[in-house]
Amino acid sequence: MKFQNENSFQVKEKINEKLVAILPVGAVEAHGPHLPLGTDNVLAERLADKLAEQVNAFVLPTLPYGQVWSLKNFPGSINVSNESIIGMLVDIGDSLYRQGFKVLAIVNGHLGNAVAIKEAARRLYERYKDFKVFYFFYPGMKNPVEEVRETPSSHGTYFHACEIETSFMLHLAEEYVDMEKAICDIPTIPLSADSTPTPWEEFTSSAVLGDATLATKEKGGKIISVSLNHMIDMIQLAKEELHDSTE
Repeated sequence: MKFQNENSFQVKEKINEKLVAILPVGAVEAHGPHLPLGTDNVLAERLADKLAEQVNAFVLPTLPYGQVWSLKNFPGSINVSNESIIGMLVDIGDSLYRQGFKVLAIVNGHLGNAVAIKEAARRLYERYKDFKVFYFFYPGMKNPVEEVRETPSSHGTYFHACEIETSFMLHLAEEYVDMEKAICDIPTIPLSADSTPTPWEEFTSSAVLGDATLATKEKGGKIISVSLNHMIDMIQLAKEELHDSTE
């Protein structure tokens, strides 16, 4: 259920009934020739909608800009600082808590936001001990990714516009994917990239980190299903704990 479509006269009762808000957070950045700039927003939104259906939660309007420092020099990328993201998330969380929400689940579609989101969650935790904040970035994806992947990963942590992320899009938002333009570009990422600031144009001209031509809807579905179930389980447990604490 979309929060922004509610009205002020009726929403309070629904907040007290649902108690859970889901915030999709994405980014606008280069994703190769076959995926749109808003790929991370689309993925976060579609995943948030599926999650909300299962846990009876509100879906908040998407926070569409992210920390894309690594790709900021590619055409179309829009970068905001970690400080800006932290401030926005803490303010949103503060407002949600005051409105009566007890759980905030941040569904993040962009790995570059992870540091800022975690810091925001920690600040909210320090402020409101009875306000549960989750930061989800495809939890539990490691094993299913290893099962479906046909090409080695360019990096131990990154996956971008590649076999995996393109499979996510084919599963969740196929209408935005142009597989006729999908490419295979597996760059060699230097070890130093994990130890010093390294703009991605130093090792890729496409922003694709893998073989996107191998992406399939089925691969994406298998991984997303596992991650979605993990998120559902964590939120359901939080709701059970809330119920127990009020008895």
